[in-house]
Amino acid sequence: MEFIAANYAPIMFAGLVVFLLLGFPVAFSLGACGLAFGLIGIELGVFPSSVLAWLPQRLIGILANDTLLAVPFFTLMGLVMERSGMAEDLIETIGQVFGSLRGGLALAVVVVGALLAATTGVVAASVISMGLISLPIMLRYGYDRRLASGVIAASGSLAQIIPPSLVLILMADQLGRSVGDMYKGAMLPAMMLVGLYLGWVVLLAIFSPKRAPALPAEARIYREANGSGGYTSLMVLLTLSAIVSVYLASQMALIHTWLEGREVTHVAMDEKVVTALCGGTFVAFVIASINRLLGLGLLSRLAERVTFVLIPPLLLIFLVLGTIFLGIATPTEGGAMGAMAAIVMGVTRRRLSMALFKQALAASTRLTSFVMFILIGATTFGLVFQAADGPIWVEHLLSGLPGGPVGFLIVVNVMVFFLAFFLDYFELSFIVVPLLAPVAESMGIDLIWFGVLLAMNMQTSFLHPPFGFALFFLRSVAPEKAYIDRVTGQHIAPVTTMQIYWGAVPFLVIQLCMVGLLIAFPSLVTGNLDAKVEVDMDAVGAQMLDSLDAQGGYGADNPFGDSAYGGDTGGGADGDASGAGYGSDSGYGSDNPFGQPEPSQAPAQPQAAAEPGGYGSDDPLQALQEAASQPSGQQCT
Repeated sequence: MEFIAANYAPIMFAGLVVFLLLGFPVAFSLGACGLAFGLIGIELGVFPSSVLAWLPQRLIGILANDTLLAVPFFTLMGLVMERSGMAEDLIETIGQVFGSLRGGLALAVVVVGALLAATTGVVAASVISMGLISLPIMLRYGYDRRLASGVIAASGSLAQIIPPSLVLILMADQLGRSVGDMYKGAMLPAMMLVGLYLGWVVLLAIFSPKRAPALPAEARIYREANGSGGYTSLMVLLTLSAIVSVYLASQMALIHTWLEGREVTHVAMDEKVVTALCGGTFVAFVIASINRLLGLGLLSRLAERVTFVLIPPLLLIFLVLGTIFLGIATPTEGGAMGAMAAIVMGVTRRRLSMALFKQALAASTRLTSFVMFILIGATTFGLVFQAADGPIWVEHLLSGLPGGPVGFLIVVNVMVFFLAFFLDYFELSFIVVPLLAPVAESMGIDLIWFGVLLAMNMQTSFLHPPFGFALFFLRSVAPEKAYIDRVTGQHIAPVTTMQIYWGAVPFLVIQLCMVGLLIAFPSLVTGNLDAKVEVDMDAVGAQMLDSLDAQGGYGADNPFGDSAYGGDTGGGADGDASGAGYGSDSGYGSDNPFGQPEPSQAPAQPQAAAEPGGYGSDDPLQALQEAASQPSGQQCT
């Protein structure tokens, strides 16, 4: 029994692993393991019975956590956008823009995947939508099946790292950090990952053009009467928008000066970027609208199509992420605005019926319930595990790894990579992250960096064969049997499961390389964050002491007097300097810590001289530091 009590935390963790290996649902495994080991621990005397009394308060705290409200809001926003046909419009339009290039369809899939990730945040919706729409087109025009499968699965999984990602919300909640800061930290790594995907497709198109051919001329539907593609007017429109954006960004200080009536010399970069993008998008929309209403014929069909298809999701991105980055709205408020805007957009475009809306509500409710059940189970397990000194066991286990913080990050990421074979990101966020966060913080690792790094690693759980969820989603919509294409009449071979697996491998390697870059260059995450306010407590204490020394106590206007406590007499209401104050001859550490004795009292026995750094010494801060450094339960001498 003594052995069990001394090793209760590792035994409890091993018990959870056994529950999971037996195939029990994660939420119920966590809750049952926590309650069972809690009762056993109370019986063995490992911890007091009052431990479980904290459980109701913890569960009520989960339900009162308004940060988690962002999960159903963002989920509803994504599902409404997916069911209102936004994915189809984006893939068709951007596919026409890049169609004349070798690998253009694959490039379009990556761009659309990034846009869907920034507006939906749901991997299943993105992968299934692009699989249903773009995979038949890519197969029709001779794309390699492995490339087509891999680029669709990888682009759909971008919803895990591009804000407003659900996993980033959960990371921020578990790490005790701001969701807005987590979004800011993830933005640059996410854009770099998109760039790496695009670069891989370009390299394949250059060195293996047969695997990624361009669209034939007859497949480019947005052509002008003279046969041109309409790219000239599109480039002119984009150039005008870019000029307006740059000009707005450069004049933000003057705009603030005019609006506020005072000189403003510095404007945050987030505000410049959001304002510039909004301004450029608005100019493009106004030009395209005037051209269509007046029938000026200044823009090509392609330019108009791109403008009216891209602006709604871009406005949604600016509405949600822009308000969060600028501090105008919390993530919960941003998610609520995004969900309402998605509903309005679907209704105005006549794409959202009541039946589709009910389906989106039902799916959002199921996902939110799934998250909350896992969180309740994880809270139950974590409460008992913490009472059994589990965090101390984990810290001792991981803090002694060779290599310091870098070695710790490498081991943790390898462990998370293999755990992601069996657990999804919800389960990893609620089980593993709370155990690792205290160790990371004790090593001086920024928790925003740590959270983004783990989120990037967890994204690989959707891609690595044979357990990747994105691969399962794509398998469910990819053709399993040969069929006759309805457009060309050609015989199209099926897509095999092994082709899907091998297609995901290059993108999996790219993601792992991105994880390595984040470990090597933490500034990719922390460089986007606002500067932290560091408080030097030693300097604050020194300033307080200098102020007290300069005033001689509480000051002339204080009825308690100017001098230190323990002075000759009490202070008078007139501000007499004879009052008691800190630092006088009979203060702490003197013969009488409470001041001079009354005449009727016997002289106090001399006490031992205060040791250096004790109370009454020249440096009282040193005494506080020494007292704080002593182990709990040990008395200060």
